[in-house]
Amino acid sequence: MAHEPPLVVMALELEAQGLFASAGIEVLYTGIGKVNAAHGLTRALMQLRQAGAALPRVINFGTAGSHTFATGSLVACTSFVQRDMDVTALGFAQGTTPFDALPAMLGFPVTLPHLPHGICSSGDSFETRGPVLARDVLDMEGYALAKVCTLENVSFTCVKYITDGADHAAAGDWHANLPKAAAEFLAVYRTLERSTYTAPAR
Repeated sequence: MAHEPPLVVMALELEAQGLFASAGIEVLYTGIGKVNAAHGLTRALMQLRQAGAALPRVINFGTAGSHTFATGSLVACTSFVQRDMDVTALGFAQGTTPFDALPAMLGFPVTLPHLPHGICSSGDSFETRGPVLARDVLDMEGYALAKVCTLENVSFTCVKYITDGADHAAAGDWHANLPKAAAEFLAVYRTLERSTYTAPAR
């Protein structure tokens, strides 16, 4: 049985290093940060819906820092929090969006059981220290993409390559590890491709 291919989402073309384009795999690049991620994915899903197409699984590949996983690790994120949502002055726990119907932590089923799993903490900052909601993985888009998928009832898979320790050396480590990250992302995509859908004959 044939299924629609997933919608691959990344923040930057740098994270793909040209590998997905060379393989003929379309990628939605949203730009950095939660606002860009939410806008880019929402717009893409609405265009598909207006065209009468079924909404596909969204697969987010991205680079991230971590104080938990070693640099070079590939982590499947199944839970998401917003680390820079801080309304503690009004009595709300950090990470909680006041008066939001959704919980502070969003969760999704496991789709890559062979990978280690972690909680993704998203915020509009490139972390080089240890914030309160550091969790396992620190990125800048995951929570926003997860929230859009939750609200639109879309399946979501998120895989992060740990490029750095979210410390003083994070910027240099991030740049140096981009080629390794892209190669790992393509390998995971091929795994998901084989297990979740069969491409139509050409």
